[in-house]
Amino acid sequence: MTAMPRNRTAQASGVGDAELIAHLARGEMTALGQLYDRYDGDVRRLIARLGVRDGDVDDLVQATFLDALKSAARFDGRESAKPWLLGIAVMLVRRHRRSVARLAARIAAWAAEPFRTNARTPEELAERTQDADRAQRALESLSPKKREAFVLVVLEGMTGEAAARALGIPAPTVGTRVHHARKEIREFLQLDGQQRRGSEP
Repeated sequence: MTAMPRNRTAQASGVGDAELIAHLARGEMTALGQLYDRYDGDVRRLIARLGVRDGDVDDLVQATFLDALKSAARFDGRESAKPWLLGIAVMLVRRHRRSVARLAARIAAWAAEPFRTNARTPEELAERTQDADRAQRALESLSPKKREAFVLVVLEGMTGEAAARALGIPAPTVGTRVHHARKEIREFLQLDGQQRRGSEP
């Protein structure tokens, strides 16, 4: 897919998100490059955490910003465009899941990366890699709806209200899904730990 237009001075321009998207709605393509520079990393991380196969992440990131271009006139004027963009990304990931008929299981980077960089010995690296694998499998055990809420609120640090807007559901529903996701992850990790100890010689 063709690379997005880019403008590395976007952050220094002092233009707020609402104004930037207003420019985008008028067809000013430099605004798309500025929006991409601001939120590419956030969108990319969310898509990866939702379990999209590595080879499909770039396409979905690009699709998110192209969809933002088409939807700019309907932007609600909120101060930050991040929840709006993440909501678009979630919708596109849902479509992607339906098109490939299954969810790819590759969302361990959020847990594995700090372990790899901080491990001091091969034994420590192996242990932390095992922890990352357990974290990945715990996330994969969640239903897609619970995973979406958990990723947005817990991993992305969004408020329940912002996540609700991104997902198009009531805020209490987000809270309920995150609550159950936490509970299921704890139960998964507890059971997994018991099974590991039971298999030790």
